Amino acid sequence: MSEQGIRDARSLGTPKMLLLGFQHMFAMFGATVLVPVLTGLPVATTLLFAGLGTLLFHFLTKGKVPAFLGSSFAFIGGYAAVAALFGSDEAINWIPYAGVGVVCAGLLYAVLSALVKSFGAKRVMRFFPPIVTGPVIICIGLTLANSAINNCATNWWIALLAIAIVIVANIWGKGMIKIVPILLGVVGSYIVAAIFGQVDFSGVASAKWIGFPVQFDNTVFSLFKSCDGGRLVSAIAIMMPVALATMVEHIGDVCAISSTVGENFVADPGLHRTLLGDGSATALAALFGAPANTTYGENTGVLALTKVYDPKVIRIAAVLAVLFAFCPKFEALIHAMPAATIGGVSLILYGMISAVGVRNVVENQVDFTKSRNIIVAAMILGLTLGIHFSGKLGAVPAMSINGAVSFTIGAVTVKLSGLAVGALVGIVLNAILPGNDYEFGTNQLGDTSVNFQQGVDRAGTKKK
Repeated sequence: MSEQGIRDARSLGTPKMLLLGFQHMFAMFGATVLVPVLTGLPVATTLLFAGLGTLLFHFLTKGKVPAFLGSSFAFIGGYAAVAALFGSDEAINWIPYAGVGVVCAGLLYAVLSALVKSFGAKRVMRFFPPIVTGPVIICIGLTLANSAINNCATNWWIALLAIAIVIVANIWGKGMIKIVPILLGVVGSYIVAAIFGQVDFSGVASAKWIGFPVQFDNTVFSLFKSCDGGRLVSAIAIMMPVALATMVEHIGDVCAISSTVGENFVADPGLHRTLLGDGSATALAALFGAPANTTYGENTGVLALTKVYDPKVIRIAAVLAVLFAFCPKFEALIHAMPAATIGGVSLILYGMISAVGVRNVVENQVDFTKSRNIIVAAMILGLTLGIHFSGKLGAVPAMSINGAVSFTIGAVTVKLSGLAVGALVGIVLNAILPGNDYEFGTNQLGDTSVNFQQGVDRAGTKKK
């Protein structure tokens, strides 16, 4: 850790350290809360395990990396696909099934961590080059776009206001305003909707001030009472491939944090430790019904803004997130948010995810004059989008029901999402086709271009 960064933090004193902790919590808040709002997962549980997951990450990385872990946008489509497996059957809670899938995705982090420790990042990352991860990320955003439009259609004026606020804050904002445009878009359009009577606050009035943030029925442990084996296997098959994108995002984030702070965290405490920390936090959250976690670019932006790099400030933000989780009235306030507000913000967000995939391909200078690269990208895009929107494979886009490839193994019926099929085919094709010349670590701009969060300005990733 930069001695100057630690010295600056220590000289601030407790009150200013707490203030910086609140600022970091404010930076992660909008995006972290938006994920459970979009997926139907509990907000309180999300905040609890964003905080606990961050603390676990800091423990496993020896307290050296100033990273905050919040809800991952990449898994949103996976949650929707798992929910669609149950259709209108409200008697079965889909959240534990999705949780098992995310736990398995978290285990992939541990596998990659072991491989990086054993063989080094360069040799392992040859199997996850931008020609694979870029198109996968593009597809994640595109498969979600129709649900954003459906929400916008409930009240286009509120949706457009949310979009306008996000754009203005992102393009013309300064300091913290530029770092938290999503939060500002949500709050601004929410307030206007409330003024014009578009919000029902009855649930907020009846909610308690203090309550326990975890419900047993949402945890993976509830499946010990009753479990549908076929749907469980399908949920795992849907969720695990998403880790392909999020693991690469994690590596890019660690590179960006290293560049911002001026310390090589890839070497010390080591990329294997940061991967293990992120994967463990993700698995822990999923066990108790919270969304998958990921390192947050917004908080890297705050590091660049404040020049205070002491990880202790991040841990203060984590503790504050845990405290907020025990307030049901706050969770009710989030659930009262108009669908149009969600739609406007998510329309930008989902498009941004696809744009990150394009940026990943462009900034890594992927050569599309090579037939092997065109074939890999074409198969990923074609299979993912084709299966996802195929009526022949069960898709009903108007109801946000996705298509899937189904097959039976014994008495168990397994469904593979378009993203799962596309990602797996892309990985295999890249491995067997000649001409894979990607080498991780030679292009810092490309290595850091996989951040699903938009909070870090490009200048913020440059070493000061």
